[in-house]
This record gives sequence, structure tokens and C-alpha cells, in this order.
Amino acid sequence: MTENLTLCSHSPRRKQILKAANYKFEVKSVEVDESFPIEMSKTKVAEFIAVQKNKHHQKIFNNETIITADTTVVLEDEILGKPDHFEEAKSMLERLSGNTHQVVTGVCISNQSQRISFSSTTEVSFKILYPEEIYFYIDTFKPFDKAGGYGIQEWIGMIGVTRIKGCYYNVVGLPIQELCQALKDKFSILPFNH
Repeated sequence: MTENLTLCSHSPRRKQILKAANYKFEVKSVEVDESFPIEMSKTKVAEFIAVQKNKHHQKIFNNETIITADTTVVLEDEILGKPDHFEEAKSMLERLSGNTHQVVTGVCISNQSQRISFSSTTEVSFKILYPEEIYFYIDTFKPFDKAGGYGIQEWIGMIGVTRIKGCYYNVVGLPIQELCQALKDKFSILPFNH
């Protein structure tokens, strides 16, 4: 059993969460194709992509226990990806305004002998956002690397989110409680035995 834990993600938020949970790990990541079958249920996409990322990284870092993840924002059976520019971010936030959406994070963990995956879903409700709030947020925080065009841990989450049902950290990018449990139960990796 290997204790070399590797987070294969470009996300600074996932790194921050895993570090805060007291795991010792390395970060290594390469670009992976994130396409998925068009007919796939939108709530299954995050886990599917996390597994694809994992298979790709396991070929490269095959002596390590690898964690991969993917987060999607699902509104009315449509995935809101990462906005490319101001207008796209504005459009996404206008659609999320006054509505409840789902944030799904898929996680896949593997080593040489096994691979497991799961997904976690959190419901997030926004108040009706004023145009000036949307403009200020996009101008100031530039959320172009975030699914759905927002980060719950940022200003827009503080002033705009009225309710969450499920794991908060899942919305940030990693369902850490479920991940800790899986690492302990399936891989015998604990956050306090280094």
C-alpha cells in the first residue's frame, strides 16, 4: 500500500481544502480531455470526468494514490461551465439569481490495485441579485476559472446565497468529509498519520 498521496488538480481551492484537512500530499496535474457523452444525465457528468482524469493520471503517476475531481453547476438540467468572458459570467449569474441550483463534485481515488469514485450534490439558493452586485462581483473577483461563474467562498456567496443543503466544501470544490471517509475506509490513509 502506497502512502504517496497525489492531488491531480489545477484548482487552488481543492489544494487548500485538502491541506486544511491535514493531509500530506503532492500536487501534479496534466491537461485532460473533459468531454462527456451528450446524452449523459447532467448530474453524472462530474463523476464521469473525475474518473476519466483519474485513468489518465494513473498511467503517468502509477506508484501513487491519486485523487481527481470535477465540479459542475447544474441549473434546470443544464451544466453551467466556466465563463469565458464578462458577458458570459453576467448571463450565468442572472440565471442563478433568485433560483436554486445543484453543485455536483465527482471524486475518483485510485492506486495500483483499486479505483473508487463517488459524487456529492449540494443545493445552493441565491437571492435575487441586483445588476450592480453582479457587475461589481465580476469586475472585482473575475470568476472565469469557476463553474457557474461564482465562488461561494467569495463576496457573492456572502451577500447572495440564502441557503445551502449539503456540504459547503463540495461547492468550493471538494466534498472533504466523504473524501476523508473514503481514504480511511478504502485506502487506509489518515490525515494524522504521516
